Amino acid sequence: MTVRKNQASLSADEKRRFVAAVLELKRTGRYDAFVTTHNAFIMSDTDNGARTGHRSPSFLPWHRRYLLEFERALQSVDASVALPYWDWSTDRSPRASLWAPDFLGGTGRSRDGQVTDGPFAASAGNWPVTVRVDGRTFLRRSLGGSGRELPTRAEVDSVLAMATYDMPPWNSASDGFRNHLEGWRGVNLHNRVHVWVGGQMATGVSPNDPVFWLHHAYVDKLWARWQRLHPGSAYLPAAGTPDVVDLGETMRPWNDSRPADLLDHRAHYTFDTD
Repeated sequence: MTVRKNQASLSADEKRRFVAAVLELKRTGRYDAFVTTHNAFIMSDTDNGARTGHRSPSFLPWHRRYLLEFERALQSVDASVALPYWDWSTDRSPRASLWAPDFLGGTGRSRDGQVTDGPFAASAGNWPVTVRVDGRTFLRRSLGGSGRELPTRAEVDSVLAMATYDMPPWNSASDGFRNHLEGWRGVNLHNRVHVWVGGQMATGVSPNDPVFWLHHAYVDKLWARWQRLHPGSAYLPAAGTPDVVDLGETMRPWNDSRPADLLDHRAHYTFDTD
């Protein structure tokens, strides 16, 4: 069984193996296919009309399936690799261990945001950004440059306390756990982290930054924690809702994946802690 660990507890060998597997997916072109998929859904997922990966109840199961696909791709390179998660409510500084040169590298330089250290820096030669929103071909970050701080544990707990999964209008104006976690309402958890990292993470091509996967692995962990805290609270909507994915409906781009199939992560992986 795959065990997803806090990045802060990874051994040097676990970090090395994760980075090597990511770089191999990039080398073969498989990585960029994931970036292309995410960007296509960012562009199509608006508040009005069909929406699947964002601004909708299926934000969480969609990303769970997306992460599973990526984790399986990593494991096809190295079976020992699992997706680590970044607990940004604890590791809230640009000096946290995940930004070290032996893992993801640090923030970008001031003049253009280019990451200059670590395995994904342009100077290393292994990370050309080919699926992009502008002409810049290098990984960019501006850790904390937005002026906002990462979410606190108290803010996370306030969202976990919400007992209803989602509610009409089933978009970025909704109340409920999903939308407050996604970040369109309230204290803003997930969206704020994308903005805090900056660079490509603040765009639809956010998976160009490998921290995307660690961020979303933690968002996924928070969903699992919410489910344990509210065992009587189901995924909503259950059925008959236009433009969004009901419990038993298939999620694009897959033809074999419904929210109902992804409610229990323990069929696929566990976390190192609850």
